[in-house]
Amino acid sequence: MADSRESDLVISSHKGPYAVEFRGDPFAELSPLAASGAHFLVDARVAELYSRELAPVLASPSVLRVEATEDAKSIESMPGFVRHLVSKGLRRGQSLVAIGGGITQDITCFLAATMLRGVPWSFVPTTLLAMADSCVGSKSSINGGGAKNVLGTFTPPKRIVLSAGFLKTLDEKDVRSGVGEMLKVHAIDGPASFDRIAADYPRLFTEPAVMTAYLRRSLEIKKPIVEADEFDQSVRLVMNYGHSFGHALESATAFAIPHGIAVTIGMDLANFVSARLGLGDLVHYRRMRATLAMNWRGYESTPVPLDDFLAALAKDKKNTAKALGLILPDKDGKIRKVDAPADEVFRAAVAEHLSKGRSQELS
Repeated sequence: MADSRESDLVISSHKGPYAVEFRGDPFAELSPLAASGAHFLVDARVAELYSRELAPVLASPSVLRVEATEDAKSIESMPGFVRHLVSKGLRRGQSLVAIGGGITQDITCFLAATMLRGVPWSFVPTTLLAMADSCVGSKSSINGGGAKNVLGTFTPPKRIVLSAGFLKTLDEKDVRSGVGEMLKVHAIDGPASFDRIAADYPRLFTEPAVMTAYLRRSLEIKKPIVEADEFDQSVRLVMNYGHSFGHALESATAFAIPHGIAVTIGMDLANFVSARLGLGDLVHYRRMRATLAMNWRGYESTPVPLDDFLAALAKDKKNTAKALGLILPDKDGKIRKVDAPADEVFRAAVAEHLSKGRSQELS
């Protein structure tokens, strides 16, 4: 991918525009930041894998190596990060720079929003999951009180430096996790958009140019949605397609299922449940299922306790006092937010899918 400002994707936000800068070599952008006195939060695994390329960053005065775990992105872990930044003399006007995946992003964004009543931050995403979805949209999500993503802010970065070159060191399951988010975004764009990426699914893993094209397209689809509803009050809620169920799958399995894989299963579950509730049509469940099943392969038999799943789902932020706030396809395959009762029909549909829906197509 050419290092050209012409390829930047500019996002409008309540704090002004910020750009996704598509770069073949992201490391050239980091040396000036290291010299400027920025404070770096770096995924510990990324620091190990790219120790030579990140040498100027890792030698800078303020570097925090982050273990990218769900426990790390909790409110209980924040005091340790705060102590580090205070000890390194963080001041207003100085910037935080996140280098890593979504967990490092969430931690950095939350700290940037709250320390000194706000400091600027930038992001270098190193996972496909972060590149394809979370890097755009301003949100941070922090765990607390036993609930996933119950705390957070809307604090856009000043810039995002994105390079698909990082993908070469990702495990295959982590690439599929990112592809899960790409499939989600294309499904939200409409059946034709999903069918196009589904037709090219095998090529995503063998042809870098195909992956890069769909990666950029994923962000182009998301851009107008987050610009229209940055604070997640209306149209942006559809971006949670697969996520309500996906987060519940993660929680019920103690995160044995990676996030984007859980979202992939969550989309299939949403399609099936929507049809069972009479809101959607099984034709869309069947149309999408083969591609989704390819993406969750290897997790067909991971046990998901029904009661734990439903308990986690009950904590979802979109719920009301009387109904579950679900993102489901309608009969035309258009993704919408609906309020649905957690009744016996819903419970039976979920139970059927959790027991055998990952290993066989249901009818």
